Amino acid sequence: MEVIHSLFYSPLYVAHGQGYFKQQGIDFDLVAAQGSDKATAALLSGAADVVLTGPETAVYIQNGQSPEKIRIFAGLTATDGSFLVGREAQSGFAWSSLKGKTILGWRKGSSPAIFLDKVLKDNGLDPDKDVTIITNVAIPARLGAFMAGTADYGTFFEPDVTKIEASGKGRALANVGAAAGKIDYTVFAARESYIKANPKVIQGFTDAIAKAERWLQTADPQEAAKVLAPYFPGVSADELAASVVRHRDAGVWKTTPLVAPEAIAAMQDLLIASGVLGAGEKVAYEKIVDPAFATAAK
Repeated sequence: MEVIHSLFYSPLYVAHGQGYFKQQGIDFDLVAAQGSDKATAALLSGAADVVLTGPETAVYIQNGQSPEKIRIFAGLTATDGSFLVGREAQSGFAWSSLKGKTILGWRKGSSPAIFLDKVLKDNGLDPDKDVTIITNVAIPARLGAFMAGTADYGTFFEPDVTKIEASGKGRALANVGAAAGKIDYTVFAARESYIKANPKVIQGFTDAIAKAERWLQTADPQEAAKVLAPYFPGVSADELAASVVRHRDAGVWKTTPLVAPEAIAAMQDLLIASGVLGAGEKVAYEKIVDPAFATAAK
């Protein structure tokens, strides 16, 4: 189960489309959860075996009451892949220019909300006072709401960015991740009990992702577009190729599935800074990450 269906997660689709999972004897149904909270709920209930989610969910579960805990075993994205979209192009855009504006954001405590908070603060803005962030629009309704006139700005993932630009309703101004810096953003996680019972599946899954991450670093954009096309019907080959270049230039895809202790520490610092995690609620790396599979990935 993926959080949303986005070109931001291209390494996952490449691994599937190139047959890397099949090479490992793995097949699966892929469903979009429309939010990390929903993906995690499906994981804990057993409705999903593996989820692509924000690493913060493992912290929340570890600190929560659920007797079943989850463990991160591989990373997919190195930072936020969303783009700030405005109503029109702005030459020399500066994040500080958002003061007094309305931004269509994401659920409070989610990865995109946390990273946006960081970027705003890094540019001298108080997310609670200097801007108005709309957080109550459901994920499937966000694109339509923005194109209908909601908010001055919004943060969107591909292919929504391309759809907005094609409609003439807005222009991408900046990548959130490039402004925030490298902090692992989306990871693969499973229940601890599932990992213990199926280590070969988890290793094979990680190997497939590692191979796709490497392939995308140097793949010809048009060739990558051919692989991605079946997963994004309605998006042209040129738009897919442009998206690959846009993401690769922004450095949002990991080159290895290993999730390092530094990334988890930095992520928890962001949670604390955003007010969704208490200073005394930090979770030890080894309680939420099992690095063995990524370390052994071929």
